[in-house]
Amino acid sequence: MFTNLHSLTGLQRPVLASLGGNVDLSCQLSPPQQAQHMEIRWFRNRYTEPVHLYRNGKDLHGETISKYVERTELLKDAIGEGKVTLRIFKLTADDDGSYHCVFKVGEFYEEHITEVKVTATSSDIQILMHPPNIKGVMLECHSGGWFPQPHMEWRDSKGKVIPAASKSHSQDENKLFNMTMTLLIEASSYRNVTCYLQNRLTHQEENISIVLSGKLFSWKTVWIMILTTTGCMLIVFCMIYCVQRHVINGSFSEEICYWLKCAMVLIFSVLAVTGVMLFLHRDQRAQVSDQHFELNTLWLEDISVILCVLIVFIIKLISFIYFRLEGKYDGDGSNLENLYISVTHVCGDLGLPYVCSLVGAIFSKSPKDPRSLTILAFLLSSYPLMPAILPPILP
Repeated sequence: MFTNLHSLTGLQRPVLASLGGNVDLSCQLSPPQQAQHMEIRWFRNRYTEPVHLYRNGKDLHGETISKYVERTELLKDAIGEGKVTLRIFKLTADDDGSYHCVFKVGEFYEEHITEVKVTATSSDIQILMHPPNIKGVMLECHSGGWFPQPHMEWRDSKGKVIPAASKSHSQDENKLFNMTMTLLIEASSYRNVTCYLQNRLTHQEENISIVLSGKLFSWKTVWIMILTTTGCMLIVFCMIYCVQRHVINGSFSEEICYWLKCAMVLIFSVLAVTGVMLFLHRDQRAQVSDQHFELNTLWLEDISVILCVLIVFIIKLISFIYFRLEGKYDGDGSNLENLYISVTHVCGDLGLPYVCSLVGAIFSKSPKDPRSLTILAFLLSSYPLMPAILPPILP
């Protein structure tokens, strides 16, 4: 130390400086005195690695660490009063941190530490909207070139904070932060949202808004219409059939009861498939923040389409078989040969060579067994899987 009468003073608060700009850091002896004969050293973390060094009345640029070469200047206009100012040019994110100012005479020295806060704010904000799916619409907000890491959030049209589905960040080669935030907008959710970012040091704000059209959520109405129409058609079909038979015949015969049971089985099958679809839609297999969320959603969409196609296929197949085979089977096993011929024609009409082969095999082993019809109905209803199942078991 110099003496109790001398101390080194400087800026007490952190200095805010913009990325790419310049910053001035000052320190001064108190009370003021001549400092030309002293060694003045500015350094970051290590005393032996100076940012700038002044000794014997000269600036020793050769001892400056490489990343500060030709980027610093020591202003000595007031050095006769013990005051110097270090100017740093072209600030980068690496320049953020503490700077030590040391005045040294012989073995005595005084030190002052100044904190520099480098800040960077970006107005480059983008909102990416993913294609609508059965879960809703996924929004992604991207912004890069921030320092330090900014505060980021979603807000609604009233300024209230909306919880984000996920947040992530990365740093580029210049240590600037690239921010990403996602939000899942559901059909009954928000229509006007804002991506909001704020620099934590300067409190400077940047934002961008997006307004979503209600047409993006029409998928929900479409699915409700499909399921409602399918259910209504089944109910109306059964009611018309039963009423017609009742009015014409005056009472329900065994045949009517038999086909009513078949219709009930058909309705139960459709309801079961619909129940599976609803269960899959309500089951949260992947969280919104999961990177596989969209993959899971696409899988769910594909399964839903397959199940809907299966419902339509079952209805059309059973109707087709019924009208083609109506009146060809008496129910006592006496007319199975004619039924076999008719089923073979049905298989031919549908283009099902594998099923035709199995029809022949079944009737050759049990030509009088009415249970063969059950086996055939199963084979016909599951024919899309036949090419994958039958080749290994057929001769």
